[in-house]
Order: sequence, then structure tokens, then C-alpha cells
Amino acid sequence: MEVIEDGTAVTAVGTAPAVDGRRTRWAEHRRRRREELVTAALRAITAKGAGVGMDEVAAVAGTSKTVLYRHFADKEDLYLAVAERVNARILREFAQAVDRAPTARDGLAAVIDAYVRLVEADPEVYRFVVSHPFLERPLSTDPVQRISGTIAAETARTITAHLRVGGARGASADVLAHAIIAMIRTAADRWISSTDRVPADTLVSDLTQLAWGGLQAVLTPEEVQ
Repeated sequence: MEVIEDGTAVTAVGTAPAVDGRRTRWAEHRRRRREELVTAALRAITAKGAGVGMDEVAAVAGTSKTVLYRHFADKEDLYLAVAERVNARILREFAQAVDRAPTARDGLAAVIDAYVRLVEADPEVYRFVVSHPFLERPLSTDPVQRISGTIAAETARTITAHLRVGGARGASADVLAHAIIAMIRTAADRWISSTDRVPADTLVSDLTQLAWGGLQAVLTPEEVQ
């Protein structure tokens, strides 16, 4: 079989080109380095607050702002990378919480608890994600809205599944779940900004009762058992 030497890989005619090992290793190195810088950005946000600057992120990362811009196109790119990391954590926490819930009400309480705990655990990171401090122009796709939508969809799926197990139609669950998630987010925003806030347990309990009471008011009794 004829072989062609291209300087970086030897490729047999009629077969797929050989993978350039150096290029693959470099791509993996860049991916790992980018992840490390996102982790450093999260540490900087926690330490310096939601208004952290690129110079402070670079200092925590032990590098320069120039190096940051080698791995992120601009401030927006870094913001989106941080938001995606936080979003992935939220979804993971929600999935684990919901999986442990035996009833629809327990599932709702688990979602509320997971959200409030994440806000409480690192309020500066939460403020950073929801306030967009790095952005100098409107986002074409807002990761906060996207994650809210994803959480609402997952909450709706969970509630609907529990309702259907009991023989109910659950037709309103999707719309109601989006309304509930909007309520939870607004309440968490207000709560974390308060100087005299109630304990997290109290907030979770109150929000669960408020949300579940609302469901009981608009769905038929057999749908919310």
C-alpha cells in the first residue's frame, strides 16, 4: 500500500489521516488550563466579591492578564465559562436532590433547598453569575435564563411524573413549575441581599409551603397528594 509522508504523520492512501498526537495533546493541555483558570476565577470571586476584576483573577491564578486573554477571547468569554461551571453544579445538585424525593412535594422541597443552599454557600459567586459584572454588551444568550429554564423544565418533569403516578393529568405542571422557579429565584435574590435574613431552613420551609399551597389551590385535590 502506498504511503505518503506529510511531515507530521504517515498516512496510508485510502485510509483516514493519522491523528496528530502533538496537536491532540496541545488541545487537551489548553482545555485543562482553561478549566484551571475558571477554578481560579471562582476563587477570586469568592475572595474579592462579585465585582472582581481581570487583574485580580490573574493574580489568584498566579499568572498575568495577558495569559488570561490567551485562553478567553474577552471578559464575556470568561464570564460564560464561569456561569457554565456554576450551572453544571446546580443541575448536578438538583438531579441528586430530586432523585431522593419520594413524592412531588418532597421533590419540590428538594429543589428549593438545593437552590437556597447553593446561594448561601457562595453568595458572591451567585451575585457574579446573576449580575453580569464582566459584560459590556447584552448577551445573545443569557446563561442565567437558560439555567432557570432548565431547572423549571426538570421541576415540571418531576412534578408531572409524580402526579401521573397517582393517576392525575398534571396538565398545568410545566407552566406552574416555571412560575415556581421564578418565585424561588426572586426570593433567593432578595434573601441573600438582606442584612437581617432568616435562616436558610426557614426560607426553604416557607417557600415550600407557599409553592405547594399554590399548587393545591389550582390543581384538583387528587393531583397534589
